[in-house]
Amino acid sequence: MNFIKGIAYNFKGLLMGLKTPRLLMLGLLRFVIVIIISMALASSILVWHREILNMIWTMPESGWLTYIWTALSWLLSIFLAMISSLIAYLIAQIFFCVFIMDLMSRITEKMIQGEAHSPVEEMSLLKTLFHLIRQEIPRAIIPMFLMFIFMVMGLLTPLGPGVAVVSALAAGAFLAWDNTDLVPARRMNTFDVRFRYFKKNILFHLGFGICFLIPWLNILFLSFAPVGATLFFIENEDGKKSEF
Repeated sequence: MNFIKGIAYNFKGLLMGLKTPRLLMLGLLRFVIVIIISMALASSILVWHREILNMIWTMPESGWLTYIWTALSWLLSIFLAMISSLIAYLIAQIFFCVFIMDLMSRITEKMIQGEAHSPVEEMSLLKTLFHLIRQEIPRAIIPMFLMFIFMVMGLLTPLGPGVAVVSALAAGAFLAWDNTDLVPARRMNTFDVRFRYFKKNILFHLGFGICFLIPWLNILFLSFAPVGATLFFIENEDGKKSEF
């Protein structure tokens, strides 16, 4: 049931985001920022892939080793491109998108409840800035570290297909948590409490995140995920006396 609810709230957030001009603008802005940073890093890797490999193994002058060197150069490029995508996501998420996501969450909360309940509102702009970055670092780095381990396991072990499925589902769940964690983080809940909330609602996060695995449509879902995630938190967690 929670799995289906996760899918449903993704669509609810998408529809609300597309119908609300401010949310629509912020969702598109978030997508553009991630794409620009990702393309900049990936293109740099492709331009300099020969020089990077030469630092490890100098290109042979002739013979069959040249073909091996060329094949390794492109394999290295693919691997570095994947790493650059992770780095681009981290940079965009920590320094740019966390503010956009938080703003989208605040707008959604105000539309539903009339105001955004948050101690962060009482902070100065600078303190709010550092608070959001501090909250985002563990939430972004831990999942990306696990994804890197899954990536290496898929490349170096015979369990590649199975690892690929597990890593894709885990990536979707962690991306869902990026969004459902916005309200608890803004309300100054500790990281331990917020992580317990993620584990308690793991089926919801899998359902919410599985939409991010659909090619092309995932662009829309990711851009407006803060809306659906905030709707879920407000409608299912607010008013409960017990902690997550």
